Amino acid sequence: MESDLRSLMHRPLLSRSVPLDKDNAASRISAYVYGNILILAALIPETISRSDSRTIAIVAGTAISTFIAHVFAEGVGRSVRSGRQLTTAERLAELRDSVPVLSSAVVPIVVLATAYFGWVEAFTAQVIAEVAILVRIASMVFVITRLRGERPTGNTLIAAVALAVVATAVVVVKVVLTH
Repeated sequence: MESDLRSLMHRPLLSRSVPLDKDNAASRISAYVYGNILILAALIPETISRSDSRTIAIVAGTAISTFIAHVFAEGVGRSVRSGRQLTTAERLAELRDSVPVLSSAVVPIVVLATAYFGWVEAFTAQVIAEVAILVRIASMVFVITRLRGERPTGNTLIAAVALAVVATAVVVVKVVLTH
């Protein structure tokens, strides 16, 4: 069990030689989608706010609460699919597969912290953080391609640009309707 736990927690998130099995890939993609969309949704209403520490707390809180909810939901779903309680190793795997939720908050928090320390204007930091999330959303196409064990093509790039345009349109609609 010790060596299995150690290898589970220390192997690379993306294997270069062997693609993830479909269940793990789907779980990580789901976490990636949830994390990015909910962090962006947390950032957008805060654009007008000048309280940098509050925005950092909102982004961090969103990431942590979404991570916990995602781990719980994925664990329940996996338990239902298997018809039994999950083992400790399976629960740890769910934790590991949910890490993309947390990683979605790292860049926005670092960028917002630059405004908190006065290195960048608050509004500029906010826009940079939002653009960073839009880039992550666009890059989902590359993540999905990689998790499938495929190489990116020209169509992958076109799909990424299209996804970024759609995500931007969603953000614009949200801002117009809620502000």
